[in-house]
Amino acid sequence: MDYLPADSRYKSMLYNRVGASGIRLPAISLGLWHNFGDVDVFQNGRTIARRAFDLGITHFDLANNYGPSPGSAEENFGALMRKDFHPFRDEMIISSKAGYLMWPGPYGEWGSRKYLVASCDQSLKRMGLPCVDIFYSHRFDPETPLEETMGALDFIVRSGRALYAGISSYNPEQTARAAKLLRELGTPCLIHQPKYNMFDRGIENGLTATLEKEKIGCIVFSPLAQGLLTNKYLNGIPEDSRAAKHTSLDPDSITHDKVEKVKKLNDIAKARHQSLAQMAVAWTLRNKVVTSSLIGASKVAHVEEAVAALNNLSFSASELAAIEAALK
Repeated sequence: MDYLPADSRYKSMLYNRVGASGIRLPAISLGLWHNFGDVDVFQNGRTIARRAFDLGITHFDLANNYGPSPGSAEENFGALMRKDFHPFRDEMIISSKAGYLMWPGPYGEWGSRKYLVASCDQSLKRMGLPCVDIFYSHRFDPETPLEETMGALDFIVRSGRALYAGISSYNPEQTARAAKLLRELGTPCLIHQPKYNMFDRGIENGLTATLEKEKIGCIVFSPLAQGLLTNKYLNGIPEDSRAAKHTSLDPDSITHDKVEKVKKLNDIAKARHQSLAQMAVAWTLRNKVVTSSLIGASKVAHVEEAVAALNNLSFSASELAAIEAALK
């Protein structure tokens, strides 16, 4: 049977404007960094993506090297587009990125025009799309002139390969320079994608102020600290966890001190009638600069839990103070 999305999909999702643009993103977006590669069960990823769209998640975030293996997440997403989402393409925001190692040799990573344009072409081919909505420079390249990297993004947009340009993991100074260059080229920087969660608050040290000044949107990744800000690690390291599998969370980082902080945060979440994961997502969205919180999911329940966080996004002064105390 052909996939028919839920008629109610736009009734409860919150959509936030991206900077000064005409685009709005769902407050919760779905990232395909893990769980959508060729080492994963395709039908599970398909079920997750369908449920996400049914719940109003219109933004699906990829990168050239997502998998594993690298490129396979885009290939699988391309299959999802053909099988399920093709009729609804204009209801979706699809993004990809390039910057990290994708193929061997001197042209297979970083920020050269050659790498970015070739990467974008490869991503479009894997997904079977004529263009993506957003294409990012995935990381700052200290050895390539920023003029070249931003010029490549401008070319990618002007050539019809992407509708908007974005950057990821740039510091405040790099972000300001990139924004200026793109503005002068006539292709404004739409959005920045940095890491942000209760344990990693680096964007508060100047980046959020820069984004607000430049009127650039912000979609934060790792709001759950790779699962640490959930109830998963309250009593040890489960066998099916990322830490146990050594995929993206170092088990050595799950210290006694950090677990004690997580337990305190969990108590605060309970008092808010939320799970810790829901409070962690809501906490990222409390920041007015943050447009969307980008989650990963290995099962449908993870998506449903994150979307339910939108039922309680407000924090009292005492709750915020309690969170700060727990994090000390």
